[in-house]
Amino acid sequence: MTELSNTMLDASVVEDIPDILPVLPLRDNVIFPYMIFPVLVGREQSIRAANVALDSTKFIFLSAQRKANIEDPTIEDIYSEGTIAKIIQILKLPNGLMKILVDGVIQGRIIKFNNNPQYFEAQVEVVIPDAEDPREMNALVRQMTSLFKDYVKINRTIPAEAVSAYENIDETDRKLFYVAANINQSIEVKQNILAKYSLRDQIYEIIKILNSEVDILKIEKEIENKVQENITKTQRKFIIQEQIRILSDELGDEEEISPEFVKLKEKIQKAKMPKNVTEKAFEEFNKLKKTPPSSPESTVIRNYLDWLIDVPWSKKTKDQLDLKHVKTILDEDHFGLEKPKDRIVEHIAVLNLVKQMRGQILCFVGPPGVGKTSLGKSIARAIGRKFVRISLGGVRDEAEIRGHRRTYIGSLPGKIIQSMKKAGTINPVILLDEIDKMSMDFRGDPSSAMLEVLDPEQNHTFNDHYLDIDYDLSQVMFITTANVRYNIPLPLQDRMEIIELPGYLQHEKIQIAKRHIIPKQLKAHGLEKHSLKIDDKVIQKVIVDYTREAGVRNLEREIASLLRKTAREIVIELNRNGRSVKSKKSVRISENRVEKNLGVPKFRERKIRKESLVGSITGLAWTSVGGEILMVDATIMNGPEKLTITGQVGNVMKESALAALSYLRSNSKELKLAANFHKGKEIHIHLPEGAIPKDGPSAGITLAMAMFSAFSKRVPKNDVAMTGEITLRGHVLPIGGLNEKLLAARRSGITTVLIPKDNEKDLVEIKKEVKEGLNIVPIEKIKDAVPFVFGRLKNVKPSVRKKK
Repeated sequence: MTELSNTMLDASVVEDIPDILPVLPLRDNVIFPYMIFPVLVGREQSIRAANVALDSTKFIFLSAQRKANIEDPTIEDIYSEGTIAKIIQILKLPNGLMKILVDGVIQGRIIKFNNNPQYFEAQVEVVIPDAEDPREMNALVRQMTSLFKDYVKINRTIPAEAVSAYENIDETDRKLFYVAANINQSIEVKQNILAKYSLRDQIYEIIKILNSEVDILKIEKEIENKVQENITKTQRKFIIQEQIRILSDELGDEEEISPEFVKLKEKIQKAKMPKNVTEKAFEEFNKLKKTPPSSPESTVIRNYLDWLIDVPWSKKTKDQLDLKHVKTILDEDHFGLEKPKDRIVEHIAVLNLVKQMRGQILCFVGPPGVGKTSLGKSIARAIGRKFVRISLGGVRDEAEIRGHRRTYIGSLPGKIIQSMKKAGTINPVILLDEIDKMSMDFRGDPSSAMLEVLDPEQNHTFNDHYLDIDYDLSQVMFITTANVRYNIPLPLQDRMEIIELPGYLQHEKIQIAKRHIIPKQLKAHGLEKHSLKIDDKVIQKVIVDYTREAGVRNLEREIASLLRKTAREIVIELNRNGRSVKSKKSVRISENRVEKNLGVPKFRERKIRKESLVGSITGLAWTSVGGEILMVDATIMNGPEKLTITGQVGNVMKESALAALSYLRSNSKELKLAANFHKGKEIHIHLPEGAIPKDGPSAGITLAMAMFSAFSKRVPKNDVAMTGEITLRGHVLPIGGLNEKLLAARRSGITTVLIPKDNEKDLVEIKKEVKEGLNIVPIEKIKDAVPFVFGRLKNVKPSVRKKK
């Protein structure tokens, strides 16, 4: 145990210290202030320096050598930081050595060496610590005290009296240097304490050293205990490796010892990462080697490196560029959907010419069940790329797209990077399903995070919060799906090529059922080997009476139900006849069997009214499952002048009704209505099926015609339907969902459809089968609809002509 000095440091002692002092290089120790310590001196230079100091002021500067094995050190071999000490006694030994007893006075620093050939001499500066925050110092001293007690308790080379001596010291700096003097550590580690010039930093350094020493001593103690308990070979190997690793860290050994680290390094080198990513990976790898396996930080770093290795950086699949092959695959998987198919074929044609182009972002918008998701999978199969689907429905946290930062427990990369790992290539097809179902809350807006992902000009430097490095998404083909376009934020719409997928016509559903649904369900229900015949009329009956949708999802469900019941009847009949269930049987499903197996029809086909009634007009509406006809009834009665509209309608539709009434009042003369037709009259408009919410501006023309019929007592034609938003000036504005609305009109027996003039251009993209049998009449103003709904009025000239 090192002896503590009784010297009290004051201003007079510091003033007595000369600026130029002899320097005594120490080969194997570091002397600290306030400590009395014997020093053995044998070199001629050192003996001369000690004699000069004894003959003058007795002050000498003690500094450690950088390398202990150097016999004749130079000024470059001596540390600049050391201790100014006072010589108490010199004793000459018989073997020619000199034993000097020194008392450490204060910390010092060499400013400049003097040119003295006899011994080392230097200009020395006294290091006086600055005043520190007392509260922080109290906390640091407590921490140092606790660790020093643990260190003495575990270390058998230091007597327990060292703790008692420590507790008798009051001054913080004396406590610090007493602990430093009693630590069994290398010269380099101890010299780091003198290299700090503030008391606070010195205590921090001591705490760091004590923490390391206590951990090492604990591991040594565990090794001893386990050896005494006859531990197994595997346990002994692990602990010895752990001890070697910790000692190597202390000695600064860079060699990789663990085979696990060797394998990890090989994986990093084989990952073919970009240069900046490789540098980042090896930076984390070196940090991992120095981190104890028991530390939580070790798991975090290892998981991060695993993600860097597993994410693809250069591996890609070769695109199938044969246009005929791509078209064949797309037609195999889906019937119809010509527009998206043509777009994919165009993309492949461009790839044949340029070999590489930025990833394309397509957005399929359409009602449920029309094949948006399966089309994305089919595209990936056609061009020979990996396919990954990401469901965005209900995603409301921005971190689900960009990932969490590694500071959080259990953090992971976002869905985009996870999908790239799953794909294993840098050019997969990623389907972002239900992009219109994303929401936002206090955790952020995921749609804003998608802006970078879906922008071809930005996604080549996509930055995930977890990886914290740029990742190239430019070769990915992104396909998004949505049910309704208006729920997609406008900035996202701007970054995507939107392709509308309308609902299927009845004849298209029949073909889809025959080509895809029935063969798939026959295989799923084990009916492939049986001769099962299903007529087109049976499929048509299922479509009309048991489904009401734009897609084919419910149709597939009903056909599956029909086949299940058929399979049951086949098995019962074969068992009754004593035949094996593997025997073949011929079965024909008729229309009567449909109602028997599926029960009473769930839907009635909505047809136009058989008789025309005053105030009853047929409109057209769009729903998420396709188009529907919309019945509007208006009636007039005596009462206060007010307008009532019922049928669970929204505010927009109510405002359309008010606008229609205002138009009729302001144009009553032109429309041949009485001047005060509304005086003392109450108007009630009702839209049947009141349990279903209804809203939107496209019923404006229908509401206007219903009120006109009620006020004028004119009977409308029952085979005319209409759609269009109106203004107070009588203009008819364009609407959406025209294809679905025309489909509903054709299905319901309508022969004439009035549409806004501005929607006339949309008729070009609507299939011929939809328009067949319909008189589609574009109108500009409300008054133009009157002749087609009621017949011609005197002095009211329509401004349009009928169009086939």
